[in-house]
Amino acid sequence: MPIKATLSPDGQELTIKVSGRFDFSAHQDFREAYERGGLSPQRFVVDLHDTDYIDSSALGMLLLLRDHAGGDAADIRIIHCNQNVRKVLSISNFEQLFSIE
Repeated sequence: MPIKATLSPDGQELTIKVSGRFDFSAHQDFREAYERGGLSPQRFVVDLHDTDYIDSSALGMLLLLRDHAGGDAADIRIIHCNQNVRKVLSISNFEQLFSIE
């Protein structure tokens, strides 16, 4: 599965790891990763280490996660982006909405 979610032992941080293409085909799995079973983490980490492609639908999914996590008050980090993914995020001005590492 291209999307894997892991909750920290204290239940405060949810890490969502995306592998391969982050596009519309990942929509359902990505949404289920953060909406499943009444989870209420305070922080979210989106790990794009194994992501080789990202498109506009993925950007929309990240915005939906941001809304789910509290909008402007959301604590979301996007980590381990390769150069191409980082370029898409930068062009879209996502560094103003997310912490990108």
